Amino acid sequence: MWRFAFRNLLTRPMRSLLSLLGLTVAIVGMVGLFSVAEGIDEMVHKTFKAIPGLAVLQPGAPIPIFSRLPKAWGEEIAQVEGVHEVNAEIWARAHIIDDQPVFNPPRFLFGTDIPSRLRMNFAVYREHMVEGRFLQVDDIGTYRAVISKPIAEEFEVKVGEFLNVDGQDLEIVGIYSCGSLLLDVAILLDIGVVKKLARMDGEFVSAFYVEPNPGVDRQELGKRLSAQFKDRKVPGGSPLEVLQGLSTLSSLQTLLSAPKQDASKSEKKSAQASRVRKNKKPKLKSDSSIEVRSSDDWAVEFKRFSADLDIFLIVLTSIGVTIAVLSIVNTMLMSVTERFIEFGILKANGWTNRNVLLLITYESALLGILGGLLGSGIGWIATIVVNANWHDRIHLYASPQLLIFGVVFSTVLGILGGLYPAIWASRMMPMDAIRRG
Repeated sequence: MWRFAFRNLLTRPMRSLLSLLGLTVAIVGMVGLFSVAEGIDEMVHKTFKAIPGLAVLQPGAPIPIFSRLPKAWGEEIAQVEGVHEVNAEIWARAHIIDDQPVFNPPRFLFGTDIPSRLRMNFAVYREHMVEGRFLQVDDIGTYRAVISKPIAEEFEVKVGEFLNVDGQDLEIVGIYSCGSLLLDVAILLDIGVVKKLARMDGEFVSAFYVEPNPGVDRQELGKRLSAQFKDRKVPGGSPLEVLQGLSTLSSLQTLLSAPKQDASKSEKKSAQASRVRKNKKPKLKSDSSIEVRSSDDWAVEFKRFSADLDIFLIVLTSIGVTIAVLSIVNTMLMSVTERFIEFGILKANGWTNRNVLLLITYESALLGILGGLLGSGIGWIATIVVNANWHDRIHLYASPQLLIFGVVFSTVLGILGGLYPAIWASRMMPMDAIRRG
């Protein structure tokens, strides 16, 4: 039956080929789109698996670059039971590198307290050096830097050469490569140097990286750290309070710039806005002045983003799949219409309704299987090509499960696409089929 079905498809090569191409393109699109979400999942898992410690940030800050904590809190964190080492960090955006504005992918200045970083049992950048050396105590206060391999390749610099970042020449002493888009974005410097370049208050840092003692439960340590800073207040206000201040300033500017005859109306609107702000106070997750995040917490946040992305990808994929199914239905309907006499003769010679149904179903299933194999194969090759050419901008991953699903899904689409024409043909009486033909 399979051989007979394959030969029937070959008798109409152009129509079968067009239907096959439509299904192949749909599966290629599905694999390509969902490889984006799977790439994010794999990248996040790989990245945070390499970070065993805890990040201490200001509550409400999505990433360390938006966080600000008093530097003195680092000594207090170090005294908490279960803490092995505390490393103060400063993160700042690099705006211009070698006279080129930097937008995408973003690059960051990462200032680290070198002595505490060297005392750690495991430091992700230090453990992934590929050229040169990591920062040493002698580099404190100097403009010596360790950069990622993608940055070195993008700006064509090597160890011993200089890289101009925001108007300052940095001497490259080492190059690292973590193999992650989330980690290979940094230019490592002494924390004091980054404070100067970022013009940041010397009494504050962006975050603290806390390395637990061996065997210490990270969740329990996180609870102890949060309890230690309960009911504290970060000098200068939280990000939410800053936004409130900007809102108040905006209201004041509106009042001053309003025409004199509308001054009373502006005053009323300002008073109403003030009452709304008082009634709707921002709610923080806890009463602690710090937020402690583990690799699991970061992964959960990215999972939420990935879940939203999956919905968007499903919508896009559905469009291509619908077109592919209609193409198969059209192909099989035309095939059935042209073969009325053939089906009539077959049924007159003893073929049952089930035999006819299976023949057409096998034909559409063959289209589905071939389309799935071609689509999954081409999609997998495309992800490899994209990763090889734009490895510093995007990471796609077509897992074996996704490729197998592509083949199975395509086969199911093929069978469903040929089901209606098969049922229609199987119910025809032999003489009626010959008469129509």
